[in-house]
Amino acid sequence: MKPGSKYYPLFNHLQTSGQAEVVLAFADIETLLGSPLPTSAVERKNWWSNRDTPAALQAGAWVGAGYHVHAIDIDAKTVTFRKFEAQYNIEIRDGRIIWQQDAIRALRKHMSLTQMEFAEQMGVRRQTVSEWENGVYEPDRSTAKFLELIAKNARFEVPPPETP
Repeated sequence: MKPGSKYYPLFNHLQTSGQAEVVLAFADIETLLGSPLPTSAVERKNWWSNRDTPAALQAGAWVGAGYHVHAIDIDAKTVTFRKFEAQYNIEIRDGRIIWQQDAIRALRKHMSLTQMEFAEQMGVRRQTVSEWENGVYEPDRSTAKFLELIAKNARFEVPPPETP
């Protein structure tokens, strides 16, 4: 989401909230935006869908900030956003992350970067990041060491596996 776009203030508010769940009144959102919500937002739940498409610019605000709409209350005029947490299968061996597709994608998402932005950080092509994330091939040893350094600097931690 680009600064200056209509829904950027909502994106910025969510991204900087640091909360797992954010409940906003429609009036609060209008205050953030500096303009009224469209009639369709106030009357229809489907305006609040989580589809991030060119036709649904508003969804780019919350999806881009890492949230999904969890609940809409048209009568109370409130919306509940919840942090979207994808589950990744990250392999740990001898206390180190094995840099396979899910680990790379999780690191990139943790850093809130697009594939292009992550590629720039890594000094590789965007296509290379895509190929890593899709399991076409894995990074070589020196790249894996660089990923470890980036992960450490980004405070990327893999939670311990759950025990039954």
